[in-house]
Amino acid sequence: MFLVEGVPESGYIARALGESIFTEADDLESVHQQVRDAVHCHFDEGKAPRIIRLHFYTRRSHSDVGLTRDNLALKLFGKS
Repeated sequence: MFLVEGVPESGYIARALGESIFTEADDLESVHQQVRDAVHCHFDEGKAPRIIRLHFYTRRSHSDVGLTRDNLALKLFGKS
């Protein structure tokens, strides 16, 4: 599985979970091709996984979603 993150002004980065594989791409179509190429370069012939999963996510700060330290603790732990 790869974690794929959109990076403002530079496209996307993809990191494999459990393997030392990293790649970058300018657009979504290129992400798929770059990940396939990186996987096939990383593994010996016949050893690459047949299915490659991509998990897209967006990194957001607490301020982006209107959370402060106090109301984050309330949401997470039910405490004020």
